Amino acid sequence: MSGIGTPTVAWELLDGGVKGVAKKFSQDRGRALVTAGGRAVVLAVADGHGSRAHFRSEMGARWAVETFTSCAQVYAREVVRRGEDAANLPRLLAEARTLPQQVVHAWRRRVLIQEANSPAHGGNTTASTTSNSAPNTVPSGTAGSAAGTVPEPDLAVYGSTLIGVVLTERLLVCWQLGDGDIVLVDEDGTTRMPLYTGPDMGDETESLCEPEAWRKARLHWQPLTGGGPPPGVLISTDGLSKSFADHEGFLAFASGVRSGAASHGVAAVQAQLADWLGHAAKYSGDDATLAGAFPANGRGPARPGPDNDDTH
Repeated sequence: MSGIGTPTVAWELLDGGVKGVAKKFSQDRGRALVTAGGRAVVLAVADGHGSRAHFRSEMGARWAVETFTSCAQVYAREVVRRGEDAANLPRLLAEARTLPQQVVHAWRRRVLIQEANSPAHGGNTTASTTSNSAPNTVPSGTAGSAAGTVPEPDLAVYGSTLIGVVLTERLLVCWQLGDGDIVLVDEDGTTRMPLYTGPDMGDETESLCEPEAWRKARLHWQPLTGGGPPPGVLISTDGLSKSFADHEGFLAFASGVRSGAASHGVAAVQAQLADWLGHAAKYSGDDATLAGAFPANGRGPARPGPDNDDTH
């Protein structure tokens, strides 16, 4: 891993999820990992839509997390390798803006492979039992629809949201497509939601299954000047925030998670996380998944500065 260097910040991670009350299984997925020789963190959560029309969305959510993680690890290595020179930041920002398109294309390829092997609508009555099987056939074009003999793949069946983060000592980048929450927690417990657009007004959300879905992805770009990484970075599916009576209650929970990690250790918080999420799921009725990262050396909060949110 030439050019990556030696990590100066140790990362501690949080990762957990529970299925909603009365659900047979969860349509959420989440992952937190350290990459780039220990100098970067990648977080991802995805929420499969879960309704009858999206009956394979647990697969869509799993592939959303897998494809994002794969693309983000490559990006994270580039951030570590080139991010110490401020002159490289414009180029890294440009690459961050292209990452959603990479993820969407990779996610669609996974869906089309599944459709070639086990179409969701007809052609294979064992479709619902193959969600964990390894795809082994690559479709050509758009699964043969041009010949008029094979139904057009119904991507909505696999619909999912996606939130992802790349965090290093010098840069925080967040991407969001659809609902869910990103919370940054400062040393004093103050919270900030860089891509928050207000309370959800219904069940509709942006999705990976939409045409050119990457154009609806939102980006938060924040070089970390003057203080290092935020003491807490948390991302979660909307089943968690919806379990609280109000927005302030959710933010107090996020602040408490970081406070608990600082006071008792991340391992202690991780040990209780399933119970907390399970309690939340009783109120929201939805799956609830959370992933988080904490710099272990206790460096101070990142200063608001040249950060940038955009939609592209």
